[in-house]
Amino acid sequence: MATILVVDDDKGMREFLDIMLTREGYDVSCARDAGEGLDRCRKQRFDLIITDLRMPKIDGIEFLKSVKDVSPESLVILITAYASGETAVRAMKEGAYDYIEKDFNIEEFTSTIRSALESNGRMQDDAKFIRDIENSVCFGEIIGKSREMLKVYSLIKKVADTTANVLILGESGTGKELVAKAIHENSPRKDMPFVVINCGGIPENLLESELFGYLKGSFTGAYADKPGLFEIARGGTIFLDEVAELPPVLQVKLLRVVQEKTFLRIGGTENIRVDVRIISATNRNLEEMVQKGDFREDLYYRLNVIPISIPPLRERKDDIPVLTKYFIEKYSREFGKGIKNISNYALELLMDYSFPGNVRELENIIERSVALEHSSIVLPENLMISRENSAAKHETFKIENIPDQGLNLNDELARFERAIIGKALEKSKGSKTKAAELLMISFDSLRYRIEKLGIG
Repeated sequence: MATILVVDDDKGMREFLDIMLTREGYDVSCARDAGEGLDRCRKQRFDLIITDLRMPKIDGIEFLKSVKDVSPESLVILITAYASGETAVRAMKEGAYDYIEKDFNIEEFTSTIRSALESNGRMQDDAKFIRDIENSVCFGEIIGKSREMLKVYSLIKKVADTTANVLILGESGTGKELVAKAIHENSPRKDMPFVVINCGGIPENLLESELFGYLKGSFTGAYADKPGLFEIARGGTIFLDEVAELPPVLQVKLLRVVQEKTFLRIGGTENIRVDVRIISATNRNLEEMVQKGDFREDLYYRLNVIPISIPPLRERKDDIPVLTKYFIEKYSREFGKGIKNISNYALELLMDYSFPGNVRELENIIERSVALEHSSIVLPENLMISRENSAAKHETFKIENIPDQGLNLNDELARFERAIIGKALEKSKGSKTKAAELLMISFDSLRYRIEKLGIG
């Protein structure tokens, strides 16, 4: 039962709201002024506070400010007989949920209260989710506790309950399919199919039949009707991995499915209607592909309703020890070994490595290391890290001397970073996409660094 506090110096208004809200099933308390209201807030937590704007000594706006200090979780609705746009704006700036005139319609008023309480419940659920996830190292099958990954977890939670299409962006090996699966498993569709298709892993002449199916006799070898993956995913989620690889003709057909929720089987004349949520992923820059005419603009905007960017592993180094421990335990069990840890120096080598293959490459390195290891911990000699991508190749960068007055490390690092990015842009003839590839970072990461460093 939701708890509501009514604060009003008008006894008649207090009694009216008390009776009305109690009939609606709420647990109602009343206070005759702001001072009494604050005392009640200190003793009891209220989901919603309904307060008059004009009261003696402390008005509704000042009371609202005090409530936010005493009980920040409580939502506040202000009621006044003297409505003005200026006061309404001020109330909303101070954190009021809504601002209502006293000659309100009862049905609309109770609807506002229901919406406020539902909103408060969602905010509390989100706050609890963040607290829980900050004390964890995983979300579904995704491993990581860095600030970057916590943002991804929070976004997954927010989009899971919606039906909006999602576009997951990230380099190969960052775990895009795991993110898609986490969205599905936290959504109302979790008990329905989750169907995965790699758009770049199926020959173009077979891809259409895989997606949409075909009728018997529609082509040589079609000996029976075959449903496509969109039919198999009915009621659930379809994950289109590497969607940028779709050929133009299939981009048109996919656009129809996205817009109209219907499609035709190969050889068919009857529209098939499906309720499917589409989650797409790519490691390519779709915006650039749209500009070049390689990907349909209308399809891009239909798929990219909610974008989620997965940072590469080299930009979330805090996750390397957690992932390493997880993979060591996983493959130690799989290979029947008693390896539980990794040597400090071996972990340092991993922390210095750039991981062009991201989490998938780290998993491969640890799997191989555990298979080869004969001691109780993973040692450096069994890591088999490519020295070409190791930080060791930059050891030739030296500072001749540190002045007596010292130097600003952040300024020196920024200078070095600015020089490296400048060289990459020069080599790529100004193409940021090519420069990002040369520096082995994402396009978004390069753009952020350029803006941060003020590179013209």
